Amino acid sequence: MTYTFPHDFMWGTATASYQVEGALHEDGRTPCIWDTFCTLPGAVADGSSGQSACDQYHRYPEDIALMRELGVKAYRLSIAWPRIMPDAGGTINQLGIDHYRRELDALREAGIMPVVTVYHWDLPQYLEDHGGWASRDTALRLADYADVLARELGDRVGIWTTLNEPWCCAYLGYGNGEHAPGVRDYGKALAAVHHLNLAHGLGAQAIRARLGDDANISSVLNLSVNVAETDSEADRAAKRRADLIANEVFLGPMFEGRYDPEIFEATKPYTDWSFVHDGDEERIHQPVQSLGVNFYSTTHVRHRGPEAAGAATDASRLRRNPMPAQDIVEVLPPAGELTAMGWNQEPRGLTTLLTELSERFPGLDLIVSENGSAWDDEVTLEPDAPGGKIVHDPKRVAYLDAHVRAVVDALQSGAKVKGYFAWSLLDNFEWALGYSKRFGIIRVDYDTQERIWKDSALRFRQIVADNAI
Repeated sequence: MTYTFPHDFMWGTATASYQVEGALHEDGRTPCIWDTFCTLPGAVADGSSGQSACDQYHRYPEDIALMRELGVKAYRLSIAWPRIMPDAGGTINQLGIDHYRRELDALREAGIMPVVTVYHWDLPQYLEDHGGWASRDTALRLADYADVLARELGDRVGIWTTLNEPWCCAYLGYGNGEHAPGVRDYGKALAAVHHLNLAHGLGAQAIRARLGDDANISSVLNLSVNVAETDSEADRAAKRRADLIANEVFLGPMFEGRYDPEIFEATKPYTDWSFVHDGDEERIHQPVQSLGVNFYSTTHVRHRGPEAAGAATDASRLRRNPMPAQDIVEVLPPAGELTAMGWNQEPRGLTTLLTELSERFPGLDLIVSENGSAWDDEVTLEPDAPGGKIVHDPKRVAYLDAHVRAVVDALQSGAKVKGYFAWSLLDNFEWALGYSKRFGIIRVDYDTQERIWKDSALRFRQIVADNAI
């Protein structure tokens, strides 16, 4: 059966500045934490960096033309903080402002609404040098930065997103050090959680103070869909603990104005939470128009007893858990056909997530702000293909179809889903994995910067054109 989406359903695609722009040393940009992290031996799988990436800093007109061909009406991009505020003194870099004005204007002229992420992981290195997200001052500095963006770009932006995936910033950046800045300290990770939450609240206040109460503000979370292996009390307790540290640390303060006290109790060995000041939870709890939900896979968990907790012998256990307080949680190996990232494919998890969020926060609009899959692609020469080349990626097409249908199931269950953004428009710099994994629906030849269509792009174009599946 065919399902037709609401007439105002938002179809889009997404990227992030450090992953696609390149031009790291042009027009006054100064280093971010990822520039520094990429210089550390072994930090990035292939030893690469975002130095060239997809060269979108120069090629954005070409990429906007691709978006027009796809038919999308929205593009989720991020602004590079060190292009706008390149030093600790708060200097505003006009060259950076002018660049993004040109790009946003080009998007609007193409009939594509800019969805701007204020912070997508490229923290200026000068802020990390003074404590980074473990320091309260960084949240205050983000508010200053958000105010500058709202003042300089506000009339060009459709939706403002304060943060992208604070889970990754806090836990991968400060919990196990797999991402920049490469810190391994659970106490600092929990401080980063709070200061990212505070940055969301203060950033939202700054944007609204500059643009008025009608400013369209959101945040993006990569909420974990934790599935208990059995219905036993012990397995449900494991799921509860994983949910608390992965999800509730963000959902509670952002949408209910409070941290669950159980979080404080579970994390006592790592911090006393003295970094939470009076009034912080109220500052974090700001009105937003929507929540962006990034979804790729699910996590199956079961209770880990004391004996298993002390064993730590197999390879999967040797990796330090990004999150603290997971002593009772055993994460099971993913099952079924895995993507190139080693992630499972369980689209019903997306349906569950969207449905449960709508039931819990009935007035909140939801947007699937990232969804996609990495596979090992090959280019085929075909005279009839755009540019004479094509990537046949049936597994990515199947993943796309299954997850768009999962959105349909959520809508039919009453979830308030307002849009879907395919991750990603382009193959790009995949953080600690460098250029070894490809999520794009458009392939990038990194040697020539040629853009090559994939079957998944053609399929997505058809879904967008039909507004149906």
